[in-house]
Amino acid sequence: MAAADPTAPTHRAARAARAVRALRAARADALGRRLVQLAAGLVLYGTSMALMLRASLGGNPWDVLHQGLARHLGLSVGTWVTLVGAAVLLLWIPLRQRPGVGTVGNVLVLGAAMDLTLSLVDPPHAWAARIPLLAAGIVLNGLATGLYIGARLGPGPRDGLMTGLHRRTGRSLRLIRTGIELTVLATGILLGGTFGVGTIAYALAIGPLAQFFLRWCTVPQAGTPAGTVPQAGTPAGTVPQAGTPAGTPAADRTPDPAAARTPAAVEPAAATP
Repeated sequence: MAAADPTAPTHRAARAARAVRALRAARADALGRRLVQLAAGLVLYGTSMALMLRASLGGNPWDVLHQGLARHLGLSVGTWVTLVGAAVLLLWIPLRQRPGVGTVGNVLVLGAAMDLTLSLVDPPHAWAARIPLLAAGIVLNGLATGLYIGARLGPGPRDGLMTGLHRRTGRSLRLIRTGIELTVLATGILLGGTFGVGTIAYALAIGPLAQFFLRWCTVPQAGTPAGTVPQAGTPAGTVPQAGTPAGTPAADRTPDPAAARTPAAVEPAAATP
Protein backbone atom coordinates (compact mmCIF):
# COMPACT_ATOMS: atom_id res chain seq x y z
CA MET A 1 0.00 0.00 0.00
CA ALA A 2 1.51 3.33 -1.13
CA ALA A 3 2.18 5.90 1.54
CA ALA A 4 0.14 9.12 1.44
CA ASP A 5 1.95 12.11 0.02
CA PRO A 6 2.38 14.55 2.94
CA THR A 7 2.75 17.47 0.53
CA ALA A 8 -0.65 16.89 -1.16
CA PRO A 9 -2.61 19.24 1.17
CA THR A 10 0.01 21.94 0.58
CA HIS A 11 -0.30 21.57 -3.20
CA ARG A 12 -4.09 21.73 -3.02
CA ALA A 13 -3.94 24.86 -0.88
CA ALA A 14 -1.52 26.48 -3.33
CA ARG A 15 -3.78 25.68 -6.28
CA ALA A 16 -6.78 27.07 -4.41
CA ALA A 17 -4.87 30.26 -3.58
CA ARG A 18 -3.85 30.71 -7.22
CA ALA A 19 -7.46 30.21 -8.31
CA VAL A 20 -8.66 32.82 -5.82
CA ARG A 21 -6.02 35.32 -7.00
CA ALA A 22 -6.98 34.71 -10.63
CA LEU A 23 -10.65 35.22 -9.82
CA ARG A 24 -9.93 38.48 -7.99
CA ALA A 25 -7.81 39.73 -10.89
CA ALA A 26 -10.58 38.87 -13.36
CA ARG A 27 -13.13 40.72 -11.24
CA ALA A 28 -10.86 43.77 -10.99
CA ASP A 29 -10.39 43.77 -14.77
CA ALA A 30 -14.15 43.47 -15.30
CA LEU A 31 -14.85 46.34 -12.91
CA GLY A 32 -12.23 48.48 -14.61
CA ARG A 33 -13.83 47.84 -17.98
CA ARG A 34 -17.27 48.62 -16.59
CA LEU A 35 -16.13 51.93 -15.12
CA VAL A 36 -14.43 53.00 -18.37
CA GLN A 37 -17.48 51.92 -20.36
CA LEU A 38 -19.78 53.80 -17.99
CA ALA A 39 -17.75 57.01 -18.27
CA ALA A 40 -17.62 56.78 -22.07
CA GLY A 41 -21.34 56.11 -22.26
CA LEU A 42 -22.26 59.07 -20.05
CA VAL A 43 -20.03 61.50 -21.95
CA LEU A 44 -21.39 60.30 -25.29
CA TYR A 45 -24.95 60.52 -23.96
CA GLY A 46 -24.49 64.16 -23.01
CA THR A 47 -22.86 64.81 -26.39
CA SER A 48 -25.76 63.18 -28.25
CA MET A 49 -28.28 65.28 -26.32
CA ALA A 50 -26.43 68.42 -27.38
CA LEU A 51 -26.38 67.37 -31.05
CA MET A 52 -30.14 66.78 -31.04
CA LEU A 53 -30.70 70.12 -29.34
CA ARG A 54 -28.52 71.91 -31.91
CA ALA A 55 -30.59 70.33 -34.72
CA SER A 56 -33.60 72.30 -33.37
CA LEU A 57 -36.03 69.64 -34.57
CA GLY A 58 -37.18 68.40 -31.17
CA GLY A 59 -35.62 66.05 -28.63
CA ASN A 60 -36.81 63.46 -26.14
CA PRO A 61 -39.41 64.57 -23.56
CA TRP A 62 -36.87 65.24 -20.81
CA ASP A 63 -34.75 67.41 -23.09
CA VAL A 64 -37.85 69.36 -24.13
CA LEU A 65 -38.37 70.04 -20.41
CA HIS A 66 -34.71 70.99 -19.84
CA GLN A 67 -34.82 73.37 -22.79
CA GLY A 68 -38.04 74.98 -21.57
CA LEU A 69 -36.62 75.50 -18.08
CA ALA A 70 -33.45 77.04 -19.53
CA ARG A 71 -35.45 79.50 -21.62
CA HIS A 72 -37.49 80.70 -18.67
CA LEU A 73 -35.01 80.62 -15.79
CA GLY A 74 -31.76 81.65 -17.45
CA LEU A 75 -29.49 78.73 -16.59
CA SER A 76 -27.83 76.56 -19.23
CA VAL A 77 -29.58 73.46 -20.54
CA GLY A 78 -26.81 71.27 -19.14
CA THR A 79 -27.25 72.83 -15.71
CA TRP A 80 -30.93 71.96 -15.82
CA VAL A 81 -30.09 68.40 -16.84
CA THR A 82 -28.04 68.16 -13.65
CA LEU A 83 -30.58 69.90 -11.41
CA VAL A 84 -33.53 67.89 -12.68
CA GLY A 85 -31.53 64.66 -12.35
CA ALA A 86 -30.68 65.53 -8.74
CA ALA A 87 -34.30 66.42 -7.97
CA VAL A 88 -35.54 63.14 -9.45
CA LEU A 89 -32.89 61.28 -7.46
CA LEU A 90 -34.34 62.75 -4.26
CA LEU A 91 -37.65 61.11 -5.17
CA TRP A 92 -35.90 57.77 -4.80
CA ILE A 93 -35.83 58.22 -1.02
CA PRO A 94 -39.55 57.55 -0.35
CA LEU A 95 -39.48 54.88 -3.08
CA ARG A 96 -36.59 53.12 -1.29
CA GLN A 97 -34.45 52.95 -4.38
CA ARG A 98 -30.69 52.59 -3.94
CA PRO A 99 -28.41 54.43 -6.38
CA GLY A 100 -25.35 52.91 -7.98
CA VAL A 101 -22.15 54.45 -9.26
CA GLY A 102 -23.81 54.93 -12.63
CA THR A 103 -26.72 56.76 -11.02
CA VAL A 104 -24.49 59.35 -9.38
CA GLY A 105 -22.29 59.60 -12.47
CA ASN A 106 -25.38 60.22 -14.56
CA VAL A 107 -26.28 63.27 -12.49
CA LEU A 108 -22.75 64.69 -12.54
CA VAL A 109 -21.58 63.95 -16.09
CA LEU A 110 -24.50 64.35 -18.52
CA GLY A 111 -25.09 68.06 -18.04
CA ALA A 112 -21.40 68.95 -18.15
CA ALA A 113 -20.84 66.94 -21.33
CA MET A 114 -23.91 68.52 -22.89
CA ASP A 115 -22.86 72.10 -22.13
CA LEU A 116 -19.32 71.44 -23.38
CA THR A 117 -20.63 70.09 -26.69
CA LEU A 118 -23.08 72.99 -27.06
CA SER A 119 -20.17 75.41 -26.66
CA LEU A 120 -18.28 73.68 -29.48
CA VAL A 121 -21.07 73.03 -32.00
CA ASP A 122 -22.79 75.97 -33.68
CA PRO A 123 -26.48 75.60 -34.58
CA PRO A 124 -26.97 74.97 -38.31
CA HIS A 125 -29.64 76.89 -40.20
CA ALA A 126 -30.14 74.79 -43.33
CA TRP A 127 -32.31 71.68 -43.20
CA ALA A 128 -29.59 69.89 -45.14
CA ALA A 129 -27.37 70.22 -42.07
CA ARG A 130 -29.98 69.90 -39.33
CA ILE A 131 -31.33 66.52 -40.42
CA PRO A 132 -27.93 64.75 -40.45
CA LEU A 133 -27.13 66.36 -37.10
CA LEU A 134 -30.36 64.98 -35.64
CA ALA A 135 -29.68 61.54 -37.11
CA ALA A 136 -26.14 61.53 -35.72
CA GLY A 137 -27.46 62.52 -32.29
CA ILE A 138 -30.04 59.73 -32.24
CA VAL A 139 -27.59 57.03 -33.35
CA LEU A 140 -24.95 58.26 -30.90
CA ASN A 141 -27.59 58.25 -28.17
CA GLY A 142 -28.33 54.60 -28.92
CA LEU A 143 -24.63 53.73 -28.67
CA ALA A 144 -24.28 55.73 -25.44
CA THR A 145 -27.27 53.90 -24.00
CA GLY A 146 -25.69 50.55 -24.81
CA LEU A 147 -22.42 51.56 -23.17
CA TYR A 148 -23.80 53.14 -20.02
CA ILE A 149 -26.64 50.69 -19.34
CA GLY A 150 -24.51 47.73 -20.42
CA ALA A 151 -21.94 48.58 -17.73
CA ARG A 152 -24.51 47.44 -15.13
CA LEU A 153 -23.51 50.02 -12.53
CA GLY A 154 -26.94 51.44 -11.78
CA PRO A 155 -29.80 53.05 -13.70
CA GLY A 156 -30.25 56.75 -14.31
CA PRO A 157 -32.40 58.79 -11.90
CA ARG A 158 -35.37 58.90 -14.28
CA ASP A 159 -35.40 55.15 -14.88
CA GLY A 160 -35.09 54.52 -11.16
CA LEU A 161 -38.14 56.72 -10.62
CA MET A 162 -40.07 54.55 -13.08
CA THR A 163 -39.07 51.23 -11.51
CA GLY A 164 -39.61 52.59 -7.99
CA LEU A 165 -43.15 53.69 -8.80
CA HIS A 166 -43.76 50.31 -10.44
CA ARG A 167 -42.76 48.47 -7.27
CA ARG A 168 -44.67 50.73 -4.91
CA THR A 169 -47.90 51.02 -6.92
CA GLY A 170 -48.03 47.71 -8.76
CA ARG A 171 -48.90 49.52 -11.98
CA SER A 172 -47.42 48.33 -15.25
CA LEU A 173 -44.07 49.73 -16.35
CA ARG A 174 -45.55 50.85 -19.66
CA LEU A 175 -48.33 52.77 -17.96
CA ILE A 176 -45.97 54.46 -15.51
CA ARG A 177 -43.40 55.35 -18.16
CA THR A 178 -46.07 56.68 -20.51
CA GLY A 179 -47.53 58.82 -17.74
CA ILE A 180 -44.13 60.22 -16.77
CA GLU A 181 -43.05 60.90 -20.35
CA LEU A 182 -46.31 62.61 -21.32
CA THR A 183 -46.30 64.76 -18.18
CA VAL A 184 -42.69 65.80 -18.75
CA LEU A 185 -43.27 66.47 -22.45
CA ALA A 186 -46.40 68.55 -21.85
CA THR A 187 -44.61 70.60 -19.19
CA GLY A 188 -41.65 71.16 -21.50
CA ILE A 189 -43.88 72.29 -24.38
CA LEU A 190 -45.73 74.72 -22.10
CA LEU A 191 -42.37 76.16 -21.04
CA GLY A 192 -41.33 76.68 -24.64
CA GLY A 193 -39.21 73.59 -25.28
CA THR A 194 -38.91 72.42 -28.88
CA PHE A 195 -41.26 69.61 -29.87
CA GLY A 196 -41.07 68.43 -33.45
CA VAL A 197 -40.17 65.74 -35.91
CA GLY A 198 -37.04 64.97 -33.91
CA THR A 199 -39.15 64.00 -30.90
CA ILE A 200 -41.11 61.52 -33.00
CA ALA A 201 -38.02 60.20 -34.80
CA TYR A 202 -36.28 59.68 -31.47
CA ALA A 203 -39.23 57.79 -30.01
CA LEU A 204 -39.37 55.46 -33.03
CA ALA A 205 -35.65 54.83 -33.43
CA ILE A 206 -34.14 54.75 -29.96
CA GLY A 207 -35.65 51.43 -28.86
CA PRO A 208 -34.22 49.36 -31.73
CA LEU A 209 -30.91 51.24 -31.58
CA ALA A 210 -30.50 50.73 -27.83
CA GLN A 211 -31.43 47.04 -28.17
CA PHE A 212 -28.83 46.58 -30.90
CA PHE A 213 -26.00 48.29 -29.04
CA LEU A 214 -26.85 46.64 -25.71
CA ARG A 215 -26.26 43.22 -27.26
CA TRP A 216 -22.70 44.27 -28.07
CA CYS A 217 -21.93 46.38 -25.00
CA THR A 218 -23.54 44.58 -22.05
CA VAL A 219 -21.01 43.21 -19.56
CA PRO A 220 -22.28 39.73 -18.59
CA GLN A 221 -23.09 39.01 -14.97
CA ALA A 222 -21.88 35.80 -13.36
CA GLY A 223 -24.08 32.97 -14.56
CA THR A 224 -25.66 35.08 -17.31
CA PRO A 225 -24.95 34.13 -20.93
CA ALA A 226 -22.95 36.65 -22.94
CA GLY A 227 -25.15 38.86 -25.06
CA THR A 228 -28.05 38.89 -22.61
CA VAL A 229 -29.71 42.29 -22.80
CA PRO A 230 -31.06 44.02 -19.66
CA GLN A 231 -34.79 44.47 -20.17
CA ALA A 232 -36.69 47.66 -19.45
CA GLY A 233 -37.57 48.00 -15.80
CA THR A 234 -36.09 44.69 -14.68
CA PRO A 235 -36.33 44.67 -10.88
CA ALA A 236 -33.17 44.18 -8.86
CA GLY A 237 -32.30 40.54 -8.54
CA THR A 238 -34.29 39.49 -11.59
CA VAL A 239 -32.41 37.76 -14.36
CA PRO A 240 -33.63 36.50 -17.72
CA GLN A 241 -34.38 32.79 -17.46
CA ALA A 242 -33.22 30.22 -19.97
CA GLY A 243 -35.63 30.22 -22.88
CA THR A 244 -37.22 33.53 -21.89
CA PRO A 245 -38.00 35.47 -25.08
CA ALA A 246 -36.49 38.93 -25.38
CA GLY A 247 -38.93 41.54 -24.19
CA THR A 248 -40.77 39.29 -21.71
CA PRO A 249 -42.25 41.57 -18.99
CA ALA A 250 -40.25 41.62 -15.77
CA ALA A 251 -43.31 40.51 -13.81
CA ASP A 252 -43.25 37.23 -15.76
CA ARG A 253 -39.68 36.43 -14.80
CA THR A 254 -38.44 34.48 -11.81
CA PRO A 255 -36.45 36.47 -9.24
CA ASP A 256 -32.94 35.18 -8.67
CA PRO A 257 -32.50 34.93 -4.88
CA ALA A 258 -28.73 34.82 -5.24
CA ALA A 259 -28.51 38.05 -7.22
CA ALA A 260 -27.17 41.18 -5.52
CA ARG A 261 -29.93 43.50 -4.40
CA THR A 262 -28.71 46.54 -6.30
CA PRO A 263 -30.66 48.72 -8.69
CA ALA A 264 -31.05 46.90 -11.98
CA ALA A 265 -29.63 48.14 -15.20
CA VAL A 266 -32.58 49.50 -17.09
CA GLU A 267 -32.93 49.70 -20.81
CA PRO A 268 -35.14 52.75 -21.25
CA ALA A 269 -37.95 52.61 -23.75
CA ALA A 270 -37.05 56.15 -24.68
CA ALA A 271 -33.49 55.84 -23.43
CA THR A 272 -33.98 58.41 -20.73
CA PRO A 273 -30.77 59.13 -18.84
